Amino acid sequence: MTHTAITLTCTNEIKDILIAELSEIGFDGFEEQGATLVAYIPAINFDEEAVNTLTGAYDVAYTSKIVEQENWNAVWESNFQPVLVDNFCGIRASFHAPFDPTPLHEVVITPKMSFGTGHHATTASMIKLMQGIAFRGKKVFDFGTGTGILAILAAKMGAAVIDAIDIDTWSVENTRENIENNGALAVKVWQSDTLKNIRNTYHIVLANINRNILLEFMADMRRLLERDGILLLSGILKEDEPAILEAARQHGLVLETTLDKDNWLAMKLLARK
Repeated sequence: MTHTAITLTCTNEIKDILIAELSEIGFDGFEEQGATLVAYIPAINFDEEAVNTLTGAYDVAYTSKIVEQENWNAVWESNFQPVLVDNFCGIRASFHAPFDPTPLHEVVITPKMSFGTGHHATTASMIKLMQGIAFRGKKVFDFGTGTGILAILAAKMGAAVIDAIDIDTWSVENTRENIENNGALAVKVWQSDTLKNIRNTYHIVLANINRNILLEFMADMRRLLERDGILLLSGILKEDEPAILEAARQHGLVLETTLDKDNWLAMKLLARK
């Protein structure tokens, strides 16, 4: 699939805001490179007028170019460095040497066009929250799986059932490749843009997406949880915290833990009703 890449020159103070707002108009991959932000969107979904409106509101200059799918590996391989979250989980590509010393869990991914390499604050914070949860024998649902990194980590932590969905077919294909590379065969993944047809219930639901999607599907995510189940959320800017917590409260979800990293929040909520 052909993508459009836009490169924005911006300050660190507004990078997170731009990532959040670009996500809401269809951008699904981001690279932070010093004073620039590179954002990717399927070329068919690129709306130049919407981008101009957004960048104009923040007085940010940008350039755009077409990235063919066959060039994507070269793009991410040149920028993707191994990531270590505490000594709990190491994320690397197959062409990187194994971690030394070896972390408790190691996930090998080929991200391609999918979001979720551990570099962004949202993914790293989700992994930190997972670190404090007993996954062994649990049923887990990963909503918006991206590269499959969180679902694969859940499998490595001993979850018995892991179901994962994503709206993008290339994310599903990428996740399947990463599942095989990690031997995480307990993970089942399929393409879907809704939770309406999910009838199973789970001990743990993972959702690292964005504010609007989290608000839209809060009721469905609660429906998927067993009583006293755990919902981990990220993709939330600090200013969005009140809206997320109010929606959670309305559906019987109680906040237990919040992590704050680079102006992005990750939350652990419990299903109490």
